Amino acid sequence: MAGGGGGGGSGASPLGPAPPMWYHRDLSRAAAEELLARAGRDGSFLVRDSESVNGAYALCVLFQKHVHTYRILPDDEGFLAVQTSQGVQPKRFKTLPELVSLYLQPSQGLVTTLLYPVEREETAVSDDRDYSDGEDEKPPLPPRSSSTSTPPGPDTPTDSTPAANGLSTISHEYLKGSYALDLEAVKQGASSLPHLNKTLVASCKRLNGEVDKVLSGLEILSKVFDQQSAFMVSKMIQQSVNQGGDQELENLVTKLAILKDLLSSIEKKALKALQDMSLTSPCSLPPLHSMRHSKSIPVQAFEVKLDVYLAELTKIGKSQKYTLSVDVEGGRLVVMKKVKDNQEDWITYTHDKIRQLIKSQRVQNKLGIVFEKEKDKSQRKDFIFASAKKREAFCQLLQLMKNKHSNQDEPDMISIFIGTWNMGSVPAPKNVASWVLCRGLGKTLDEMTVTIPHDLYVFGSQENSVCDREWVESLRALLKEQTELDYKPIAVQTLWNIKLAVLVKPEHENRISHVGMSSVKTGIANTLGNKGAVGVSFMFNGTSFGFVNCHLTSGNEKIARRNQNYLDILRLLSLGDKQLSSFDISLRFTHLFWLGDLNYRLDMDIQEILNYINRKEFDPLLKVDQLNLEREKNKVFLRFAEEEISFPPTYRYERGSRDTYVWQKQKATGMRTNVPSWCDRILWKSYPETHIVCNSYGCTDDVVTSDHSPVFATFEVGVTSQFVSKKGLPKSSEQAYIEFESIEAIVKTASRTKFFIEFYSTCLEEFKKSYENDSQSSDNVNFLRVGWSNKQLTTLKPLLSEIEYLQDQHLLLTVKSLDGYESYGECVLALKSMIGSTAQQFHTYLSHRGEETGNIRGSMRVRVPSERMGTRERLYEWISVDKDETSGPKGKSAVVCRSGHEPSVIRKPLGELGKVSEEGERNSKEETAARPKQDGSDSDPSISKNSYNNPAYYILEGVPNQSAAAVSPELLPSPTSTNPQAAKPPPPSAGARSKPPGAASGPPHPRRQVRAISEESSSEDDGGACVVGAQGGGVGSTLNRPPPDFPPPPLPKGALEMVPEAPFTKPRSLYPDLAEVRIPAAGPAAHGDAFRRGGVGVGAGALDDQSCSVLQMAKTLSDSEFPGQPPRAPSAPPPLRGQPMGLGLDACRTFPPRNPITESIAEDMPEEALWGSSSSSLSVGESSVGEWLQRLGLERYEQGLLHNGWDDLEFLSDITEEDLEEAGVHDPAHKRILLESLRQQQQQK
Repeated sequence: MAGGGGGGGSGASPLGPAPPMWYHRDLSRAAAEELLARAGRDGSFLVRDSESVNGAYALCVLFQKHVHTYRILPDDEGFLAVQTSQGVQPKRFKTLPELVSLYLQPSQGLVTTLLYPVEREETAVSDDRDYSDGEDEKPPLPPRSSSTSTPPGPDTPTDSTPAANGLSTISHEYLKGSYALDLEAVKQGASSLPHLNKTLVASCKRLNGEVDKVLSGLEILSKVFDQQSAFMVSKMIQQSVNQGGDQELENLVTKLAILKDLLSSIEKKALKALQDMSLTSPCSLPPLHSMRHSKSIPVQAFEVKLDVYLAELTKIGKSQKYTLSVDVEGGRLVVMKKVKDNQEDWITYTHDKIRQLIKSQRVQNKLGIVFEKEKDKSQRKDFIFASAKKREAFCQLLQLMKNKHSNQDEPDMISIFIGTWNMGSVPAPKNVASWVLCRGLGKTLDEMTVTIPHDLYVFGSQENSVCDREWVESLRALLKEQTELDYKPIAVQTLWNIKLAVLVKPEHENRISHVGMSSVKTGIANTLGNKGAVGVSFMFNGTSFGFVNCHLTSGNEKIARRNQNYLDILRLLSLGDKQLSSFDISLRFTHLFWLGDLNYRLDMDIQEILNYINRKEFDPLLKVDQLNLEREKNKVFLRFAEEEISFPPTYRYERGSRDTYVWQKQKATGMRTNVPSWCDRILWKSYPETHIVCNSYGCTDDVVTSDHSPVFATFEVGVTSQFVSKKGLPKSSEQAYIEFESIEAIVKTASRTKFFIEFYSTCLEEFKKSYENDSQSSDNVNFLRVGWSNKQLTTLKPLLSEIEYLQDQHLLLTVKSLDGYESYGECVLALKSMIGSTAQQFHTYLSHRGEETGNIRGSMRVRVPSERMGTRERLYEWISVDKDETSGPKGKSAVVCRSGHEPSVIRKPLGELGKVSEEGERNSKEETAARPKQDGSDSDPSISKNSYNNPAYYILEGVPNQSAAAVSPELLPSPTSTNPQAAKPPPPSAGARSKPPGAASGPPHPRRQVRAISEESSSEDDGGACVVGAQGGGVGSTLNRPPPDFPPPPLPKGALEMVPEAPFTKPRSLYPDLAEVRIPAAGPAAHGDAFRRGGVGVGAGALDDQSCSVLQMAKTLSDSEFPGQPPRAPSAPPPLRGQPMGLGLDACRTFPPRNPITESIAEDMPEEALWGSSSSSLSVGESSVGEWLQRLGLERYEQGLLHNGWDDLEFLSDITEEDLEEAGVHDPAHKRILLESLRQQQQQK
């Protein structure tokens, strides 16, 4: 059948002879609702494939602005029927058109009669043509090694139908009209038929283009194996340009003849050439002898200085120079210092005496080491390394030493190398060692650690013409040469010339299980494998991994096609646990890595690009990088992370050198411009509260055979073991429970059906379902709020009850409809932060098919019996990040979480869990304190807020931008944020300083500074982050940017002026209920111009790919507070761009429970984390400057203000921004808060 649904009876297509225009193949539920919303008339309808049942359909009908969905199911005989209530006899039909024709009649049981079909949009045939941008044309035929992809089935559509229809139409036109003209010409003695010739040329135009592509691809093979044919092919391609009329048709015939001869002879000539080559220079690889042990790691010495404080400077004459020698094999660290007369004094510490490493976040080359001196006593010494890279190398060596001498049977952490390379259809050179050693440009490894073998090597390649076996053996030989280890291939997946190979250390071979492989074609009509993706998945002990290597559509203007390629791959790649088929692959794995030639380009004039590259200024280029822009708009790679790019564009170089970019190419289709771009990328997405750190991300500068440079990245990843309970299966009295108090979700939909939740986890014996929601409301047609109380939710019983096991587990949720059992959104929650005797709140986003579809919040707890509470410190928790000095000279020191994602609630540490630290912060630079003041530093702090529970956020895409502006800020709820004129950010722990926000008028797409943080942390982990980044002042910063929440566009002053500034008089309920929310329907924009000025960077009403999405605008609007009500301390604003994550776990509380917080929870929370207050959080009624600052959560600035003479609240009303700067308040958002608070106090007097 032509559709994605199931087949009909007797082998006939259920769609009839031809698919009707109201049938939309592969249309998602969300897209169907959007099409119906645009149609806007009651009775509008369409039919799409069901997302829940293969072979079924969904009939979607618009009535009174709501979308009603009816499932159409095939029976055993292939007949179709609309699913009916129990006891009602269904009406059966052979085809969909017959079924729909019945419901076009009134009173047939639907909510309304089907009146207006919403037809699918036909795409132009020319848009399917994917011309390569390579130095040479990509070979359009697959290699002779077998492809592991599934061949297209009979139901797979091809382009033959449009072509046949086109030829038929042209032929009929000729026979009806032009034929008579040719006949008349022949009667008058003409010897040619010009009109027939014209008809044939038009009919064969598409064929001409395809022949050109095939010939161009074969030209590469001809140059290698058949020089004579290569000359003819090159000559014909050259002659085919700008030919027309009789010559064009004649030229096509000649090209077909050459193509016939070439195809019939090329294999024989290639065989002979290879036989000749094998006699002269054998290419077979030598046998690899297994060697289980890598070469030993030599003792490495680091020259450091002891970090001294002012009080110690009196110790004159004492040398502060030290040498730290790391003996990984011996398990020792020698701390040696030089004394007088070249004598040396040293102390040796064994690996078990080194308690902790504490990285300074502000001083990138500073490291604290905690040594165990006596029993229960320790000593900390701080050392300054020569560079940040040296510090990282030292930490890596000590971690390796700890791991090597650990008494644990299974590893807590592994290192992964990931490489991607478009080889340009040319075999790799003999030496590509720089690729696997991460040598070259960008963020590279230190030479001391570069040769340490990784546990996993993942190689993705595109346009790789080498056969699979030879390619894998060459990689094994390369790794053997560098590491002296015989790596074992665990999976090799190929789709034409797209290859993915995964190799593992021999010692880990038995830890790999559940290996899966898959591929997806996204070439022309999704049937050609020249573009597409291959994937590999497996379990490493108890941790699931997924790897995707893709080659997306080329061409500077093909952004939408690339986006669709990504979504198709996300939906169709069959990897991972089959029980998780309700979830796309971005949620099926603990860690998912996505690499390849993504082909996104730079939107900038070629000369400007070259100028920036020559000056090594990459920030302006990253702001116009198409992938960054599309990610900003949540079009692709939702909540994925990417390490900061600090290397030049990897495409399109002149082959043979890395000095010149070749940006013009003469092709059969005309001159093509390929601007230098970062086509080759590596991204990742991990579950919340997992450990992952990117240690390198760069490209080689000495591999020059392709027009792309190989790209590499290395990761440090936490893994779990296959847990075995020492106490056996739990008795009833020792059973752990996962209990929910309530769940509330907002989903982006125009449907009004009922919903239930499905729960999946590896810690559950089988998936569980809730009952249907018992509360439901909506004030806007485009969103729905649904809720489940405790009695509707199932208590879950994990298989094992040990806390050590449960803290590594995650829970997957999917919100499904009762009418079609289709998912409206999925999410993942970490159990680690939910463990305790009292309920904890969670809040995260929902997504479906790669798009954000809503958000979900709730209250839950994981009850663990006291007998099962024992835990241990993980290796990756041994290194922490110290937020020292980030708020000034005497700020408190606090060690923050190092795991990949912050806990979603505040927890008291269990055992050693409090030592968990955040590697992602290691890249923050000292510039946060010394950075030059940016333009627009007074931009509104509200741009940092993000009210995910605000229904305005879920305005459907496609609505003009002005409609978002029309939603009055006074009416928009914001339980997690405050009045933008009086915003109070959460106090970052230890007074960590945030980076200055970007200017409201600055470029709309700031540089990507990435941190690996995912699902759950999109909201609850956003606390303590800071705004956007910083267009001008962020240059040079290597701080990772959290991908989950790209801050919305800056809120313009026009919108700020709409917010009343009257004093707050009416106290607000401690826990606002979303039922109070009133959102007006989108209407004409009252302040549309203001929003178009707000840094969006597009013209009025622009809706093209450069425009800001309506959802982002609604998010910005949602930061306004109700008039006449006190603001509340926001518990979790989103990350302000450029700010390190994890500034305070208190900031992770996003959603309050439906019932008041009990005292036991309140005692565990810092004062500023509690929701609500009887007085304004910005009240200045305190008796001292210190109390005022404490109320604002900015007590870190007290010393600076007092030092500068601002010790009286009465005088503070005269303070200026410059005065605050001198007192150490460099953060524009904090300055705004202080000045706003003082201004309100003046008004109240």
